[in-house]
Amino acid sequence: MAFDSLTAKLQNVFKNLRSKGRLTEEDVKVALKEVKMALLEADVNFKVVKNFIKAVQEKATGQDVLTSLTPGQTVIKYVNEEMVALMGGETTPLQLQPAGEITVIMMCGLQGAGKTTTIAKLAGQLKSKGRTPLLVACDIYRPAAIDQLQKNGDKQGVPVFSMGTNNKPLDIAKAAYEHAKKNNNNVMIIDTAGRLHIDEDMMGELEEIKNNITVHQTVLVVDAMTGQDAVNVATTFNEKLDIDGVILTKLDGDARGGAALSIRAVTGKPILYVGMGEKLSDLEQFYPDRMTSRILGMGDILTLIEKAEAQIDEEQAREMEKKFRKAEFNFEDYLEQMQNMKKMGGLSSLISMLPGMGIPSDLEIDDSALVRVESIIYSMTKEERLRPSILNPSRKKRIAKGAGVDISEVNRLIKQFEQGKKMMKQMNGMMSGKKGKRGLFGKMPFGM
Repeated sequence: MAFDSLTAKLQNVFKNLRSKGRLTEEDVKVALKEVKMALLEADVNFKVVKNFIKAVQEKATGQDVLTSLTPGQTVIKYVNEEMVALMGGETTPLQLQPAGEITVIMMCGLQGAGKTTTIAKLAGQLKSKGRTPLLVACDIYRPAAIDQLQKNGDKQGVPVFSMGTNNKPLDIAKAAYEHAKKNNNNVMIIDTAGRLHIDEDMMGELEEIKNNITVHQTVLVVDAMTGQDAVNVATTFNEKLDIDGVILTKLDGDARGGAALSIRAVTGKPILYVGMGEKLSDLEQFYPDRMTSRILGMGDILTLIEKAEAQIDEEQAREMEKKFRKAEFNFEDYLEQMQNMKKMGGLSSLISMLPGMGIPSDLEIDDSALVRVESIIYSMTKEERLRPSILNPSRKKRIAKGAGVDISEVNRLIKQFEQGKKMMKQMNGMMSGKKGKRGLFGKMPFGM
């Protein structure tokens, strides 16, 4: 995630705070100076950082904090609270008209921000919630944009309205609205033209659409990897168009991510969604508290559970849970869980959501290793997958050859598999009797 480096630095600061039995004002100042530097290096707006540190310091240097039994933990609590407030405090949903009316959403942004792909992602989300979206191709300057929108619309099972490149965007939008009325589409998402930079023609075109048809939501798509440039772009679009919110893309990249911590404070407009990958399912509702939890290395269990619930069949989860509780799962089940993990974003994505499991910035999680594991399992016969106990040396040698790996990798996988079964037996004892845990156990990948 874009915040991996920031998370590692903040965790180091917090570790030092927790290690002290008592804190002095100087201890707090030193810690907050390190937090300040970490935020600036993450490309968070300077004024935003200054106000953030001031707010935390005012809370954290009071006598009640310095004399408390856990002063370090209290300071961390204030950092958490102020960071949530910085990103808006509350989750802001996309404002939609009642289902019987048409909601018009105008999407705008610069070229390269991922606007056209994001539109398809958003349409897929709205469709899953019972809406009937229509995508409207108003980027008449790039034929490739129309083709891309059409292909992504097809993948999402969402219709696309296009009149080619020889009509004005406003005329296309008006015709699309009439089409939506006739075909019972209750959300109309307009893909407008992007430019390499903001110019008068671009803004004039967007203003013309807003002035002549009722646009209920104007949403700006910005690239998180551009750092403070993303904040500057958001500021300009907001001044010209009075945007309703922002979708931040490429937050799964290795950029510093400061835009997510700056946009709300600088523009006053909320982040609605964040793009966390290239798949059409990789769009997440933005929750300030959950994002703060990830940044501070405290995980994001709620989003992890939601991903599991969205991707994993309830009946399948119950069956898997029974097997896990009895430690009766086999390599077929192991393979199934790996497929579930892929659907949920891969190993590195899941690890970043587990408390205390933030990935150090210098450590790379190799999701391609899972491909080799899959290859080994697929090289087994059906009987071998169902009955791992029959895997003798000659069978292992054949499997290694079929998977194109050294036999040591096959042995390592089998050993990890057996250790996993033992761990599940131990976890079963720990989990049994704990209220609210049933149902989740089998849903989590590898029974996490």
